[in-house]
Amino acid sequence: MKALILILALGLSTSLVAASTLRCGSALVSRDDSAAEVLDKCGEPRSRDFLGYREVVDYYGFRSEVAVEEWTYGPRNGMYHFLRFEGNRLDSIDSERGN
Repeated sequence: MKALILILALGLSTSLVAASTLRCGSALVSRDDSAAEVLDKCGEPRSRDFLGYREVVDYYGFRSEVAVEEWTYGPRNGMYHFLRFEGNRLDSIDSERGN
């Protein structure tokens, strides 16, 4: 039983790591990379959508607004990749199989 739980935990942690990175040719982008780094490694996205602004609170309690954008890459091998940037930093990477 313990072995099954360990295998499931390792599988879950592996999928979480994979969801936070994206391979662009021989380069790899991951969360917290800057938009300039992603552009340099992956090239121009298929589309860039400005989603608005989001209020964030920093470590010291100061509030500020950051721009939120979503970049779309693909289709690559039938997959579309959606990169969400908050304050010019890569916040999340989602993938979806295209039609």
